[in-house]
Amino acid sequence: MNSSLINWFLLSLLLFSISSVSGFLVKPITTVVIHNDIGAGSFLTFHCKSKNDDLGVHVLTYGYTYTIKFRPLFMTGTLYFCGFEWDGTVHRFDIYDEDRDDPICTHCEWKIKPTGPCMQNPRNSKFDICYGWKP
Repeated sequence: MNSSLINWFLLSLLLFSISSVSGFLVKPITTVVIHNDIGAGSFLTFHCKSKNDDLGVHVLTYGYTYTIKFRPLFMTGTLYFCGFEWDGTVHRFDIYDEDRDDPICTHCEWKIKPTGPCMQNPRNSKFDICYGWKP
């Protein structure tokens, strides 16, 4: 083996060891909570997935929640996108977009409303970070 290959191998081993022990290069577990806030008596059907993970179809009655836990991938923009359906209409939204959400939260709570999803603001605990539905 030549010395540059050995050096590369040792550096890779060192970085892996550091990341495993100290959390360096490993992102914290992120939690996304989805609340059905469509309206009393409503059923919210949704299907969320990422590039690597299909979470399947779920149904929430009004006032109930669904929780997603994952570890964002190192050096990639983790994205979970969902289709939300009620009253026969489908609405789309990226429920977790690392570029948008990572600076704000690792525990991200969303109320799904007819007008669009609203994220809980970590500064005041209100659901006042609201977005419209994607076209």
